[in-house]
Amino acid sequence: MLGLKPVLEGRVITQVVLRRADLRFPFPPDFAVRLAGCRVTGLWRRAKYILAGLDSGDVLLIHLGMTGRVTILSGLGVRNLGEFYFETASDEQGAGPHDHVVLTLDDGTRLVYTDPRRFGIMDLFPEKAAATHKLLGGIGVEPLGNSFDAAYLAERFRGKSAPLKAALLDQRIVAGLGNIYVCEALHRAGLSPRRKARTLAGPRARQRLAALAGHVRTVLQEAIAAGGSTLQDFAHTDGGRGAFQQRFLVYDREGEPCFACGNAIKRLVQAGRSTFYCSTCQR
Repeated sequence: MLGLKPVLEGRVITQVVLRRADLRFPFPPDFAVRLAGCRVTGLWRRAKYILAGLDSGDVLLIHLGMTGRVTILSGLGVRNLGEFYFETASDEQGAGPHDHVVLTLDDGTRLVYTDPRRFGIMDLFPEKAAATHKLLGGIGVEPLGNSFDAAYLAERFRGKSAPLKAALLDQRIVAGLGNIYVCEALHRAGLSPRRKARTLAGPRARQRLAALAGHVRTVLQEAIAAGGSTLQDFAHTDGGRGAFQQRFLVYDREGEPCFACGNAIKRLVQAGRSTFYCSTCQR
């Protein structure tokens, strides 16, 4: 989202090209017609959803799914927008087999949404309906917000028999936490991903929950500063790659020595997702 803000906020969407009728779900009725001519008044995030407010009173929702990305193609030559540089685009760019949506802005910039597996989502709805939207209603607190603390986690973990890893990935408890960052935060907190969430709900565990909340914040802040994690096809809007994977302590390091104790990092599958952890350091 940070890469889109300086490009999209305040601009008018002059043209919308849809190269198919759907992504994960069908586009809403008259999607292109309703978007064209609108000015973007603001850009914000809720969990893993990018939300763009429009002067029409609607909100554009974008979720990148597993393989989606937005590439910015500038029609004005090379521009310096802080840390983002965008080069002049040829007409052929943005016309690939997986380039499904192209938004053209009033300054000539094109935003190309590319998604080989089409797990992404785009929706358009009135801003007043955001709180009750089927994808946004019921989402938990933001992990970088003031409400995310030991007291909140203790309340949400009370009576919960799910493993700690699954509880942290539950978007109804914490918004937007991903598999990589949960693995890393649990290792830093010395907590086993197998541990039942309810075992941390009591008053004796409050200090450990406070440490966990702190490590979640730190991991996310470090990842944001490093530009995210590039494992396969992740890229920024300018084509750059993330660097946080260079700091992984456990994720994707199965069989390698733990940096803390030297024992081998283990891998297990929880709810279809790979979990990496140190059985010695994490209890």
